[in-house]
Amino acid sequence: MNFPKRVKVVEVGPRDGLQNERQLVPTAVKIELIDRLVAAGLPAVEATSFVSPKWVPRMGDNAEVLRAVLARHGQRPNVAFPVLTPNLRGFDAALEAGAREVAIFGAASETFSQKNINCGIAESLERFAAVVDAARALEVKVRGYVSCVVACPYEGAVDPARAAWVARRLYEMGCHEVSLGDTIGAGTPASIQRMIAACAEAVPLDKLAGHYHDTYGMAIANVYASLQMGMAVFDSAIAGLGGCPYAPGASGNLATEDLVFLLDGLAIDCGVDMDALLDAGVFIARHLGREPASKAARALLAGRAG
Repeated sequence: MNFPKRVKVVEVGPRDGLQNERQLVPTAVKIELIDRLVAAGLPAVEATSFVSPKWVPRMGDNAEVLRAVLARHGQRPNVAFPVLTPNLRGFDAALEAGAREVAIFGAASETFSQKNINCGIAESLERFAAVVDAARALEVKVRGYVSCVVACPYEGAVDPARAAWVARRLYEMGCHEVSLGDTIGAGTPASIQRMIAACAEAVPLDKLAGHYHDTYGMAIANVYASLQMGMAVFDSAIAGLGGCPYAPGASGNLATEDLVFLLDGLAIDCGVDMDALLDAGVFIARHLGREPASKAARALLAGRAG
């Protein structure tokens, strides 16, 4: 297999994971979680989201979290702390808190875009262009997300060409990286590879990332299928944080421990220390009152106990 020699892991637990958890997590716990993730060697940790607390109350402490994280780790040249900014208001608030990298999120499904951010795909891209232009003027990096690249909870299967079209627009707009999200976790290795093939014709493969939810237990298989295609950036969440709001009771994000276990087994370097990662997962899982969702974490922790 012509796998990449190195993979970048983008940790999204503190944002995409915690915002989908039922309970509010204290600010101090969020900050310590990020501290632990940085100590484990993760090169990118999505710290928070600058959206209205009316819509996402779990991210209402966004400025406090980001300021604390940057005060602790802002001088590290090898760690990025992107934050979600859906519009100029969010961008301005993130900038005031010290953000150096922001993220915007679109969708490959018209219905999902309308229900998620109250506007269609075309209008969302216009909003994002304003954010990207403002960021570029201040030399702030922008990461792009595309939701529902394989399937939509409202429209069903999504044409790979549609995902590729949105990815291209974000890349041409100025996003340094575009994350392809299987939002409802309905992707399989075959559908994921078809989607990547289409997107790689529109955007250089080394500028694409995989963001796979584990609703049907396919996330790690989809990572393997993506590695076969040469993809070398993946999003994941410590302890499998988060849920899937479109499939009640289903798991959400791919667990970082499972991803790192796979990469270690394939001798693909990712720079992440598994022992420190396990400790971070135990820390947040205990706070939430449950075991880590990661199967690799549970097996490795059982081995520790034994």
